[in-house]
Amino acid sequence: MSATEAKRLIRVGHSPDPDDAFMFHALAHDRIDTAGYQFTHELVDIETLNRRAFHGELELTAISIHAYAFLHDKYALCSCGASMGDGYGPMVVARAAGTTQSLAGKTIAVPGTLTSAFLALRLCLGAQPFEHVVVPFDQIIDVVVRGEHQGRTIDAGLIIHEGQLTYSQSHLALIVDLGAWWKGLTGLPLPLGANGVRKDLGPAAMRDVERILFHSIRYGLDHRQEALQHALQYGRDLDRAQADKFVGMYVNDWTLDFGPRGREAVERFLAMGYEHGILPTLVTPEFIGPS
Repeated sequence: MSATEAKRLIRVGHSPDPDDAFMFHALAHDRIDTAGYQFTHELVDIETLNRRAFHGELELTAISIHAYAFLHDKYALCSCGASMGDGYGPMVVARAAGTTQSLAGKTIAVPGTLTSAFLALRLCLGAQPFEHVVVPFDQIIDVVVRGEHQGRTIDAGLIIHEGQLTYSQSHLALIVDLGAWWKGLTGLPLPLGANGVRKDLGPAAMRDVERILFHSIRYGLDHRQEALQHALQYGRDLDRAQADKFVGMYVNDWTLDFGPRGREAVERFLAMGYEHGILPTLVTPEFIGPS
């Protein structure tokens, strides 16, 4: 490529949280070779990214596995970049201890109706009725503590990201860890997020983008303290040790490659959503690279 030849623009969307920041550190700070591509980054919450993906605005975007069920015509999943909860995951918390049965008829603050956390919650509660109110993910703990949001009573909250490590600081009680529930039910990790590449880029460019993302993740894992320092600025209320723990929960071997069990988990999650009448069609996930 000549010095004057334009690089192909790849717009990247990911959440402003420590694990995504860690994953994309090398790519955002020119630590790896991006060949004939130029990457620009947009940091917005996962539910907004899910909604934007319906319009195909970004060439590479973090998406919830739940949302992917509605986006498989536009995006294919990277084999790398997964967020998996292996025996842990999104949590329902409340001001007082209780069980999943105690949530019947209650109002739960949720971070978005296309999040994998919301699909997991619906699967966990089954036919048990509950109300929900969508609240930005980083406000849910405060809303549960207050017990109110925009005039509506809030009985519990569905927390994602670093809230899983900090909710007890607000004197909230754990009702159910959905990652632990899923592992007990299926023996598999709970597939929460992935990175999708827009199909209209074509197979060659899709493979290139996946490869570059893999090297960004690999760089972060190989240069952990450097990448962690970058991630800390997105770790609301986390000290360095907590941020390191949180990153380790969601950027690990699963993130380098879904692998056979990770792919099985995605298939099972989507199939169960369909079987329970939550998803309108049975979706077989399409991955860019081989396992």
